Amino acid sequence: MTGEILFVFALLAGTILVFIADKIRMDAVALGVMVILAISGVISPTQAISGFGEPVVIMIAGLFIVGEGLARTGVAASVGRRIMRWGGHSETRLMLIILPVVAVLSAFMSSTGAVALLIPVVLSMTRDSDIQASRVLMPMAFAALIGGMLTLIGTPPNIIVTDALHNAGLESFGFFAFTPLGVAVLVVGSLYLVFIARFLLPTRTESSNEYGSDPLQVLFERYELQDQLFRLSVPPGSLLIGQTVADAGLRSRYETTVFASRHRGHALSTIDAVLINSQVQAEDTLYVYGTGDHVRLLCADLGLQMSTLDPDERRRVQKFFGAMEILLIPQSPLEGRTLSDIEFRAKYGASVVGVRRQNQALSTDFSGTTLAVGDALLLSASWEVLRNLHGGRDFVILNQPTEMQDAPSHADKALHAIAIILGMIVLMTTGWLDNLTAILLAAVLMVATGCLNITEAYRSLNGRSLVLIAGMIPLALAMQSSGAAELLVSEALGRFGAAPPVVICGGIFLLTALLSQFISNTATTVLMAPITLGIAQGLGLNPMPFMMAVAIAASTAFATPIASPVNTLVVTPGNYQFMDFVKVGVPLQLLSMAVTLLMLPRLFPF
Repeated sequence: MTGEILFVFALLAGTILVFIADKIRMDAVALGVMVILAISGVISPTQAISGFGEPVVIMIAGLFIVGEGLARTGVAASVGRRIMRWGGHSETRLMLIILPVVAVLSAFMSSTGAVALLIPVVLSMTRDSDIQASRVLMPMAFAALIGGMLTLIGTPPNIIVTDALHNAGLESFGFFAFTPLGVAVLVVGSLYLVFIARFLLPTRTESSNEYGSDPLQVLFERYELQDQLFRLSVPPGSLLIGQTVADAGLRSRYETTVFASRHRGHALSTIDAVLINSQVQAEDTLYVYGTGDHVRLLCADLGLQMSTLDPDERRRVQKFFGAMEILLIPQSPLEGRTLSDIEFRAKYGASVVGVRRQNQALSTDFSGTTLAVGDALLLSASWEVLRNLHGGRDFVILNQPTEMQDAPSHADKALHAIAIILGMIVLMTTGWLDNLTAILLAAVLMVATGCLNITEAYRSLNGRSLVLIAGMIPLALAMQSSGAAELLVSEALGRFGAAPPVVICGGIFLLTALLSQFISNTATTVLMAPITLGIAQGLGLNPMPFMMAVAIAASTAFATPIASPVNTLVVTPGNYQFMDFVKVGVPLQLLSMAVTLLMLPRLFPF
């Protein structure tokens, strides 16, 4: 074993460990790997950055734009809403409709995007049907992941293994090559999720209560804000008089949120919203959220009088002010920023009074917390503000009725979007254009026909995913050029070469599925594809079933809430715990493996 091989193995192990630790963003790790490889001399600097010019990266970028066109024109949401109206009030019937709908959407657009679009729809349906959201959201997320197995463009791993075969000069997968196996996994998985997983799924009240229900109850029960609503009186001489809420720094200094006020002389029934530039006057009454200790300290420092609200006053406050829960989605501009940086109240007109992450309420001092995908924020504002609040692509609103959800920005171009994606599929399946050109043409047409504008197209590009893929490709290249991949292949052949092909395929499936629970399925596929290809060629077998196994296994990210952004999105609205995913997801993984190993020899003989 040469020094170069040892270095590459050490870098590979370190990269995987850093991915699993999840302390540093994966795209940042991938960039670091590129730099280390360039400095080390294992590959040249040109090779270290070659991932950015790889066709697979360009194709995935183009598909982000195509998928965004479906979302911006309302095609995806409209299909979901229209079909899922047939769900009725039966949990089984609702599931049998939701699972194929989200799977089909995920076959042609990002599974994360499909789930983000449908979460508000599904929550509205479960509330109307008196079905617990926890019974439906996890199966929906899993169906979305399975939907990525249905077509070539369903998920990046499919494109990566296809590109690896093409680059090796071998027969590669066509657009619908994944469909027979994907449909089989979807059918078996759906039957499991509907009829067996129902005994494993939790029955918990969803995180977002019905729109228009008691907002204070939402605060108390979901965000651990019990007994944290107070009335503050501003006597003459208070140091707060003449200051704005922003100037006083009540949120940053005292972890207290002022959300409403009543000015001197106004009727008891008149309560106004407080904005960051609202100036406090003598004899004002302020309504705040905060812990008793923090509010008492605020009153002592600024000369205010503190009291709790009686039931009548609570009802008056609730008449004018409500609560709404929102969920941060991937590629939101709010991700990676703090509430202080965002100036949320100034931008949206609502106060953030609670934050939940992985189904756990954060401490009251959350203004400096960096927001992440899947975080749920509880907003308090006047009912008028809440009714007019639109998340756009920043977040989804969890407890808003379907008829009040955001209208698509380019709804008049829906037929254009449908025609473009159908045309892309025809070009890819007939071979009239190569996959890369067909996808780029579809992306350009989405913009040219107005399905989305150029700004929206740029924003749709998931930079993290693209950089991650581009950064991991040089590591795979280094494994090949250093001989590390060849060594792994020879070791695998020496130990398991005599085993039946289906057993070797099963081992590859298990290893890929295990890695995909802790690191990105894209990174997993980039690493596993060349090794798997080498094993198949070393055995003198058809590499297609082995590469298909890698792609399918990489998409079985069912066992943990962090295995996929799709899982992360449903944790809070479904009120799930970590072990819920283990109990429901692991059997589904095993079923997926069984179906795959049963069908692969028939679809792609070894």
